[in-house]
Amino acid sequence: MKKITFAEIEFADARFSRDNLIKESKHAFRQHILSYYSRYGRHEMIWRHTTNPYHILVSELMLQQTQVERVAIKFPEFIAAFPDFSALSAAPLGEVLSSWQGMGYNRRAIALKRCAEKVQNEYGGILPDDIDVLKTFPGIGPATAASICAFAFNAPVVFIETNIRRVFIYFFFSDSPFVTDNDILPLVKETLDISNPRTWYWALMDAGAALKKSVPNPNRKSATYSRQKPFEGSDRKIRGIILKLLVTHQELEEQELFNAIPEASERVSRIISSLEAEGFILHEKNHYRMAD
Repeated sequence: MKKITFAEIEFADARFSRDNLIKESKHAFRQHILSYYSRYGRHEMIWRHTTNPYHILVSELMLQQTQVERVAIKFPEFIAAFPDFSALSAAPLGEVLSSWQGMGYNRRAIALKRCAEKVQNEYGGILPDDIDVLKTFPGIGPATAASICAFAFNAPVVFIETNIRRVFIYFFFSDSPFVTDNDILPLVKETLDISNPRTWYWALMDAGAALKKSVPNPNRKSATYSRQKPFEGSDRKIRGIILKLLVTHQELEEQELFNAIPEASERVSRIISSLEAEGFILHEKNHYRMAD
């Protein structure tokens, strides 16, 4: 069956005024977005079928920098390995990183484990439902803190992420060559469905994801827009190789580790030092190993 794209939905050509957004316009905008979501939304996402705060936290950190299709595979595997805050908090870092393999941006895995430890040690195993508190957790910025509150607790919070940004630029800023998040935030607040923010944000994100595949990317107008650097040859790839080696072998002599990476020793040394500083690995008696 042919997949329907956002541009083929009859309301996709609608545009709305951002000045004095009246009740009727807000209603029409919501109807456009919710109509698309009802017919073509990504309802199969398993993290949308739970309000378990731990599951929501895991999914939100996974989705920060990994495509939905990949998260759909890794999320249930990770939850099976570490079913709750207690299990993740107690797990060795090497096991967590082993389960994380294939996701990329491994610092998210250590942040997730540190979050679990913080929940266990400081909050009695219960994830706080306060944005300002969540922002103090490792790896959680303002947008992720707000999204956790929206999806885990159905809180009427206001936030922007890449798909939400794309929707608002497309519908409200077609005449603007340059748009900041400060331009967008008042519209996000004014159009928010406070009766069911969880579903509303799902709908916005799905509309934004569809727009990306159907029209020239509206986010290129955004002040936050930047192209992702290539993975091949990057420090990020070398970091991943180092961590995979140490997860696999548990411990390697310094020279063994350097010999296994076909890059200049100065560069490898710099990257290893950064991994030590970030708490991923330990250097003991001329050996490297994963941190506990």
